Amino acid sequence: MGSPGTTDPSSARSSSAAELLGSPYTGYVYSYPHKTAYRPLDPEPALTDVWRGRDLSALFLYLHIPFCEMRCGFCNLFTRTGAPAELVGRYLDALERQARAVREAIPDARFAVAAVGGGTPTHLDAPELERLFDIAADVMGADLDAIPLSVETSPATATPERLKVLAARGTTRVSIGVQSFDDAEARAVGRPQRRADVEAALAAIRDTAVPILNIDLIYGIDGQTRAGWLASIDAALAWRPEEVYLYPLYVRPLTGLGRRAVTRADWDIDRLALYRAGRDHLREAGYEQVSMRMFRRADAPRDADVGSESDYSCQRDGMIGLGCGARSYTGDLHYSFDYAVGIGEVRAIIDDYVTLDRDAFTRARVGCRLDAGERRRRFLLTSLLQADGLAAADYRAAFGTDAAADFAAELTPAAEAGLLTVSASGVRLTEEGLAWSDAIGPALFSPETAALMRGYHPR
Repeated sequence: MGSPGTTDPSSARSSSAAELLGSPYTGYVYSYPHKTAYRPLDPEPALTDVWRGRDLSALFLYLHIPFCEMRCGFCNLFTRTGAPAELVGRYLDALERQARAVREAIPDARFAVAAVGGGTPTHLDAPELERLFDIAADVMGADLDAIPLSVETSPATATPERLKVLAARGTTRVSIGVQSFDDAEARAVGRPQRRADVEAALAAIRDTAVPILNIDLIYGIDGQTRAGWLASIDAALAWRPEEVYLYPLYVRPLTGLGRRAVTRADWDIDRLALYRAGRDHLREAGYEQVSMRMFRRADAPRDADVGSESDYSCQRDGMIGLGCGARSYTGDLHYSFDYAVGIGEVRAIIDDYVTLDRDAFTRARVGCRLDAGERRRRFLLTSLLQADGLAAADYRAAFGTDAAADFAAELTPAAEAGLLTVSASGVRLTEEGLAWSDAIGPALFSPETAALMRGYHPR
């Protein structure tokens, strides 16, 4: 708090940012373009054509499992609960058909990194997990013992039996969504869990000796105090996780919270204050900030230390996704299956996916084409929202131009508001800019992509 007659610098910077951007919590930019910008492709291009002439030497392999034991109140992921065992088996059958079709279409694909997400991949039992990894290794040809492999889990499904499979199949990183170590806070976001079960799951993960443990936590929960938030962080730090992600709570359409929550007028102020408190607390505990959300223990191994030395870059390299919620991308085409959040719509898409024959997996069905301008914009977004920022030399090597000049109209106001710096070495968010990442990212969307996203009817 500034003394009388002075101005609190962080408050002044937030005021400038608010004048430029409005709310600091517009949307989490984890990909660009977002799947709400995807539309049915007509004609549907063959994967052999989509990937022809691409550099296939260092791709990302992503496998999506759309099942969970429960749907949290804040969740807008593509997932369903209560799936019968028969459906899970049919889903793995379809995923294997897709893998064989994709491998036949792209036989030279080589993978530098792999991940299994969802949903909750460890909703699968141990034999089902073995089958999933067999598909990745034997069908897709991914050397899971030689590349970084990340798998998501939950407190209820991180059992010793499942974790044993993960460790034996080369998993280098386990990410667990704890969200809060306070049982009342967890219930407030529609996630009934007991802290004792969370601690048991963390102990089981540590017993596997997987090199990297990531713990996800959420701030902005109704009734959460600064003291309670820091207590959750301290509870996580007791396990010395290599990574911690701090997520602001969002209330999105068609989610449990979205159907019943009333957003407080002072919510933005509270979330910013909790973000800063958590950030500072983690820094003091020896964690480096990698992005607005991600913090890495200073002495923790990086992916390259525990897996492949391949220099995979999401800005320039492609991804092959398997599963009906996975997305794939080349330089100029991003594609997936249909997208939904509502429970009934998600179930319908999964039910359709498990009936598809092998031929149906040889074409891209739904997607978004990126012209030269969108490819530049994607490179800017995926780089700038990291703490290291965008390196001018990398952008120039990719496009032959200068990012600061290409995007001067968008970057200059943000620089004047103290949210980023532009120099000969590149473009980088300031500390205040990192705090406003969820507004800066959407503000950099192209008008065309923003219009497509607005035109998507939530379902």
